[in-house]
Amino acid sequence: MTLSLSDVLDLAIQIADTLHVLGQQRIVHKDIKPANILFDPATKQMKLINFSIASRLPRQTQTLLDPNLLEGTLAYLSPEQTGRMNRGIDYRSDFYSLGVTLYQLLTDKLPFDSDDPIELVYCHLARIAVPVCEVNKSVPVVVSQIVAKLMAKNAEDRYQSAIGLKYDLEQCLSQFQTLGTIAQFEIGGRDSSDRFVIPERLYGRETAVKSLLDAFARVAAGSSEFILVAGCSGIGKTAVINELHKPITRQHEYFIKGKFDQYHRNMPLSAFLQAFRDLIGQLLSESDARLAEWKRKILAAVGENGGVLIAAIPELEQIIGAVAPAAELTGLAAQNRFNLLFQKFIEVFTTAEHPLTIFLDDLQWADSASLQSIELLLVGKGYLLILGAYRDNEVSSIHPLTLMLDKLNRSDKMVRSIALAPLTSDDLDRLVADTLHCTTDNAKPLSALIATKTQGNPLFITQFLKALHEDGEIKFNSQSGGWECDISSVQALSVTDDVVEFMASQLQKLPIATQQVLKLAACIGNKFDLATLAIVSAQSQSTIAEALWEGLQSGAILPIHQLYQFDRDLPDLEDDVAGVNRVPLPHSHTHHTPPSSRTPPSPHTPLYRFLHDRVQQAAYSLIPESERSIAHYQIGRLLLQKTDRTEIESQIFELVNQLNYGIGSIDNWDERRQLAELNLLAGRKAKAANADRAAMAYIEIAIDLLGDDAWKYEYALSVTAHELSAEVAFRCGEFERMDRDIEIAIDRVRTVLEQVRFYIIKIQSRTFRQKYLEAIEIALLILDKLGINFPEHPTPNDCQQAIDGINNL
Repeated sequence: MTLSLSDVLDLAIQIADTLHVLGQQRIVHKDIKPANILFDPATKQMKLINFSIASRLPRQTQTLLDPNLLEGTLAYLSPEQTGRMNRGIDYRSDFYSLGVTLYQLLTDKLPFDSDDPIELVYCHLARIAVPVCEVNKSVPVVVSQIVAKLMAKNAEDRYQSAIGLKYDLEQCLSQFQTLGTIAQFEIGGRDSSDRFVIPERLYGRETAVKSLLDAFARVAAGSSEFILVAGCSGIGKTAVINELHKPITRQHEYFIKGKFDQYHRNMPLSAFLQAFRDLIGQLLSESDARLAEWKRKILAAVGENGGVLIAAIPELEQIIGAVAPAAELTGLAAQNRFNLLFQKFIEVFTTAEHPLTIFLDDLQWADSASLQSIELLLVGKGYLLILGAYRDNEVSSIHPLTLMLDKLNRSDKMVRSIALAPLTSDDLDRLVADTLHCTTDNAKPLSALIATKTQGNPLFITQFLKALHEDGEIKFNSQSGGWECDISSVQALSVTDDVVEFMASQLQKLPIATQQVLKLAACIGNKFDLATLAIVSAQSQSTIAEALWEGLQSGAILPIHQLYQFDRDLPDLEDDVAGVNRVPLPHSHTHHTPPSSRTPPSPHTPLYRFLHDRVQQAAYSLIPESERSIAHYQIGRLLLQKTDRTEIESQIFELVNQLNYGIGSIDNWDERRQLAELNLLAGRKAKAANADRAAMAYIEIAIDLLGDDAWKYEYALSVTAHELSAEVAFRCGEFERMDRDIEIAIDRVRTVLEQVRFYIIKIQSRTFRQKYLEAIEIALLILDKLGINFPEHPTPNDCQQAIDGINNL
């Protein structure tokens, strides 16, 4: 059944009415399409159904996923729902999907025709659909313009209210029913919204974005580059980098990212591991044939040593399967093997067909192993773009990141820097004007005041504007249809110029239960999950979810996937649908429309993240400083109690980092011994990942926890700890420390064979430093202790006897 223009307009008006009702209840449907619209041709009544992925949040972000795994239906998805648009999802996403639906109903075609999911995503991001009136000449131009406005790529360019949309549609229907035609008129004339929305478009970052796009083009042509985006916290570094999502989608490139955490800086390779988990997740979403091809390529690159990489990246086993343990190597041989395998593994994914972009956020908190890994990757064969963001005001001339950059610059590696400055007065005028829907001249008084309070920091600006609205300083005047602000009242406000202190004051407006949960979450990290929070708070998941809901509504935290809704039901908006028929899809194009929305696979527990590091820092600051170490230790103990013994190794860094905060409060020997064992386990795992500095830190803590008396009461543990310490010190080039550990152990071990283990490390270190005579002297000393004597000045006869002895073996 084909609908007439009159029926389509009538249907669109009813949908606009429904979207208005949803908007009043702060609900975003997220899956508007013909299959979810029920229509009775007799009564001309419609119902909107299927609220399975609907959201109650004012804003939601979509993570970067394989297109086939995105929430919603790909043919109707708004650009921001693809996860490749640097924007959040709000009520205007439904307007885009409605635009696609109307396009199809008016033309019998979808606006974008592709069976390639990636190509379809790119169309939503960047292609402009052929106007409806050109596809179907009988559709009036103004109706075509309404559909085009609904389908604008940026949400700010779409309709801002369902009421404004409804008014234009009613004008069209009225003219068509009375005159049989629709005259041209200016659309959007009544489109004013009482929804306070701060635009997410970037202001004053055009040059920075162009520099990144140029770098991407060079990498796609075969180069390898390291681009740094520098600026203070909240300046918009991540937002600028995320603008690359669009060209990356066009090139079918892999984009992976990881973030270093301010409270877990000694966690080795943390951001790299996040990035590789991201990559493996993308690979696992591909077809079985494609996955088999990746397995073949990875195994061909790493040979029989896949186990070395699996030790560092356990998720890799899901791709290549279980492999035999690699041969045990020590010292520099183990380091060199890991470095070579790491390079070969990355080169699998850096080709002309699919270049690779790795984004590492907050490099000012990176561990030494991560910085070394960046150096390694830059000597590869090309098609690799490494993006790093860091706070330049927190990096001194002797900071490890600065030293690494100096080294790279001396070696002629391609390293470029982009520095972001605070917003100019013109940029701020435009942001305020776009927020309040007024002219820049009218915005100047408020923007000048905001500049004084925030020093032009984009994060501070948006949070300050949001606070002004929440406190009633910015109001919507329904009579004039515009926004108003009492400048003198705002000027009188006593507002700190410290963004963390400001954020903390905003968090303190939340319910106490929410504050308590967010404080615990801040101890866990920038990302956290519901199950872990329930464990560390000793409360049920439903109780924690209820407390987190206020944090979600305030925007302090964001959900990482749709499980955030937990058991919170949406209102019943699908009643009374008996006898109603579906709006028929054009038969020749049904292959474009999946029969149902596909929900991406996700963990069994909801995942969240803080809006920004500064919000996490603000939540953490609410914990009295004297109580922080105790809080971390208690979190660690609770997590350890709830972690299955078989899973302790995979969670070791998270566990140990929490427990180590509270070492000073441990006075129980059993607890000290247990924590020493856990630190040794962390040290071994860090060493396996070539993170030797982190390994040394963990091992040093273990030795301190054990103390000198451990040689009497925990002999085996002490031997192991000092052997590990000596080997890692050798790999780090700290030979004095290595010798000290070895001498302590040699004086205390009980057998010559145990001494041999330490002498071997000593011999390797002397050989590495080309002190061959010293190495020989140590070897002779060991042999003498084992009862094997070599003459100090061997004669030719002695040598011949030795040769004969070897030949006779």
